[in-house]
Amino acid sequence: MIPEALKTSLETRVAEAITPREAAVDVMKELQAHYGWLTDEAVVEAAGLLGLSPLQVEELATFYEMIYRRPVGRKVIHVCDSISCWCADCQGIITHLKERLGVGLGGTSADGMFTLIPCCCMGMCGDGPAMSVDGTPYGRLTPELVDEILELERQKA
Repeated sequence: MIPEALKTSLETRVAEAITPREAAVDVMKELQAHYGWLTDEAVVEAAGLLGLSPLQVEELATFYEMIYRRPVGRKVIHVCDSISCWCADCQGIITHLKERLGVGLGGTSADGMFTLIPCCCMGMCGDGPAMSVDGTPYGRLTPELVDEILELERQKA
Protein backbone atom coordinates (compact mmCIF):
# COMPACT_ATOMS: atom_id res chain seq x y z
CA MET A 1 0.00 0.00 0.00
CA ILE A 2 1.32 3.42 -0.89
CA PRO A 3 1.90 6.04 1.80
CA GLU A 4 -0.81 8.68 2.12
CA ALA A 5 1.58 11.51 1.17
CA LEU A 6 2.53 9.76 -2.08
CA LYS A 7 -1.12 8.98 -2.83
CA THR A 8 -2.08 12.62 -2.31
CA SER A 9 0.77 13.81 -4.52
CA LEU A 10 -0.25 11.43 -7.29
CA GLU A 11 -3.93 12.37 -7.01
CA THR A 12 -2.93 16.02 -7.41
CA ARG A 13 -0.80 15.22 -10.47
CA VAL A 14 -3.68 13.30 -12.07
CA ALA A 15 -6.16 16.10 -11.28
CA GLU A 16 -3.87 18.67 -12.92
CA ALA A 17 -3.49 16.64 -16.12
CA ILE A 18 -5.70 17.36 -19.10
CA THR A 19 -6.65 13.68 -19.14
CA PRO A 20 -5.77 11.00 -16.58
CA ARG A 21 -3.89 9.01 -19.23
CA GLU A 22 -1.54 12.00 -19.65
CA ALA A 23 -0.34 11.42 -16.08
CA ALA A 24 -0.03 7.64 -16.43
CA VAL A 25 3.74 7.48 -16.99
CA ASP A 26 4.45 9.82 -14.09
CA VAL A 27 2.19 7.78 -11.81
CA MET A 28 3.82 4.50 -12.87
CA LYS A 29 7.33 5.93 -12.41
CA GLU A 30 6.51 7.21 -8.92
CA LEU A 31 4.99 3.89 -7.89
CA GLN A 32 7.99 2.10 -9.40
CA ALA A 33 10.32 4.32 -7.36
CA HIS A 34 8.34 3.46 -4.22
CA TYR A 35 8.24 -0.32 -4.77
CA GLY A 36 11.50 -0.74 -6.73
CA TRP A 37 9.53 -2.01 -9.75
CA LEU A 38 5.92 -1.80 -10.95
CA THR A 39 4.37 -4.62 -8.95
CA ASP A 40 0.95 -6.10 -9.69
CA GLU A 41 -0.30 -4.21 -6.63
CA ALA A 42 1.12 -0.98 -8.07
CA VAL A 43 -0.67 -1.61 -11.39
CA VAL A 44 -3.97 -1.87 -9.52
CA GLU A 45 -3.15 1.25 -7.48
CA ALA A 46 -2.23 3.18 -10.64
CA ALA A 47 -5.46 2.07 -12.30
CA GLY A 48 -7.45 3.37 -9.33
CA LEU A 49 -5.65 6.70 -9.34
CA LEU A 50 -6.00 7.13 -13.10
CA GLY A 51 -9.56 5.86 -13.52
CA LEU A 52 -8.31 3.19 -15.92
CA SER A 53 -8.57 -0.58 -15.81
CA PRO A 54 -5.56 -2.59 -14.62
CA LEU A 55 -5.32 -3.99 -18.15
CA GLN A 56 -5.03 -0.48 -19.60
CA VAL A 57 -2.24 0.34 -17.13
CA GLU A 58 -0.54 -2.97 -17.95
CA GLU A 59 -0.65 -2.13 -21.66
CA LEU A 60 1.00 1.23 -20.99
CA ALA A 61 3.56 -0.27 -18.62
CA THR A 62 4.73 -2.89 -21.10
CA PHE A 63 5.07 -0.27 -23.85
CA TYR A 64 7.69 1.79 -21.99
CA GLU A 65 11.10 0.18 -21.51
CA MET A 66 11.86 2.28 -18.43
CA ILE A 67 8.91 0.79 -16.55
CA TYR A 68 9.93 -2.52 -15.00
CA ARG A 69 7.29 -5.20 -14.56
CA ARG A 70 9.63 -7.51 -12.69
CA PRO A 71 12.22 -6.94 -9.97
CA VAL A 72 15.42 -5.19 -11.02
CA GLY A 73 18.74 -4.52 -9.32
CA ARG A 74 19.43 -1.45 -7.25
CA LYS A 75 20.90 0.09 -10.40
CA VAL A 76 19.69 -0.50 -13.96
CA ILE A 77 22.13 -0.41 -16.84
CA HIS A 78 20.63 0.36 -20.24
CA VAL A 79 23.12 -0.40 -22.98
CA CYS A 80 22.39 0.98 -26.42
CA ASP A 81 22.30 -1.53 -29.25
CA SER A 82 21.16 0.81 -32.03
CA ILE A 83 22.82 0.73 -35.44
CA SER A 84 25.18 3.59 -34.53
CA CYS A 85 26.34 1.93 -31.33
CA TRP A 86 26.49 -1.42 -33.08
CA CYS A 87 28.89 0.10 -35.63
CA ALA A 88 30.98 1.37 -32.68
CA ASP A 89 31.16 -2.19 -31.24
CA CYS A 90 28.39 -2.16 -28.66
CA GLN A 91 28.46 -5.95 -28.94
CA GLY A 92 31.93 -5.93 -27.40
CA ILE A 93 30.67 -3.73 -24.56
CA ILE A 94 27.60 -5.93 -24.06
CA THR A 95 29.78 -9.04 -23.96
CA HIS A 96 32.09 -7.37 -21.45
CA LEU A 97 29.15 -6.31 -19.24
CA LYS A 98 27.61 -9.79 -19.38
CA GLU A 99 30.91 -11.38 -18.37
CA ARG A 100 31.71 -8.78 -15.71
CA LEU A 101 28.25 -8.96 -14.12
CA GLY A 102 27.74 -12.69 -14.67
CA VAL A 103 24.34 -12.17 -16.31
CA GLY A 104 22.60 -12.32 -19.64
CA LEU A 105 20.59 -9.46 -21.08
CA GLY A 106 17.65 -8.81 -18.79
CA GLY A 107 19.47 -10.43 -15.87
CA THR A 108 20.41 -9.11 -12.46
CA SER A 109 23.82 -9.65 -10.89
CA ALA A 110 24.00 -12.16 -8.03
CA ASP A 111 24.55 -9.36 -5.50
CA GLY A 112 21.36 -7.61 -6.67
CA MET A 113 23.30 -4.49 -7.64
CA PHE A 114 22.90 -4.30 -11.44
CA THR A 115 20.29 -5.29 -14.01
CA LEU A 116 21.47 -5.25 -17.64
CA ILE A 117 18.90 -4.20 -20.24
CA PRO A 118 19.44 -3.42 -23.93
CA CYS A 119 17.73 -0.36 -25.37
CA CYS A 120 17.17 0.58 -28.99
CA CYS A 121 18.58 4.11 -28.90
CA MET A 122 19.81 6.53 -26.28
CA GLY A 123 20.25 9.47 -28.64
CA MET A 124 24.02 9.41 -28.14
CA CYS A 125 24.86 8.27 -31.65
CA GLY A 126 27.96 10.44 -31.89
CA ASP A 127 29.32 9.06 -28.62
CA GLY A 128 28.74 5.33 -29.12
CA PRO A 129 28.97 2.83 -27.77
CA ALA A 130 26.81 4.20 -24.98
CA MET A 131 24.99 3.13 -21.85
CA SER A 132 23.27 4.68 -18.88
CA VAL A 133 23.24 3.66 -15.24
CA ASP A 134 20.10 4.80 -13.46
CA GLY A 135 19.69 7.53 -16.07
CA THR A 136 23.27 8.81 -16.00
CA PRO A 137 24.60 8.56 -19.58
CA TYR A 138 28.08 7.33 -20.47
CA GLY A 139 29.53 7.31 -23.96
CA ARG A 140 32.62 6.35 -25.94
CA LEU A 141 32.78 3.23 -23.86
CA THR A 142 35.72 0.87 -23.65
CA PRO A 143 35.91 -2.22 -21.45
CA GLU A 144 38.26 -0.30 -19.13
CA LEU A 145 35.88 2.65 -18.86
CA VAL A 146 32.98 0.28 -18.20
CA ASP A 147 34.94 -1.25 -15.31
CA GLU A 148 35.59 2.22 -13.87
CA ILE A 149 31.91 3.14 -14.19
CA LEU A 150 30.78 -0.05 -12.48
CA GLU A 151 33.17 0.57 -9.61
CA LEU A 152 32.01 4.20 -9.30
CA GLU A 153 28.36 3.13 -9.30
CA ARG A 154 29.05 0.48 -6.64
CA GLN A 155 30.67 3.13 -4.44
CA LYS A 156 27.66 5.44 -4.88
CA ALA A 157 25.20 2.70 -3.85
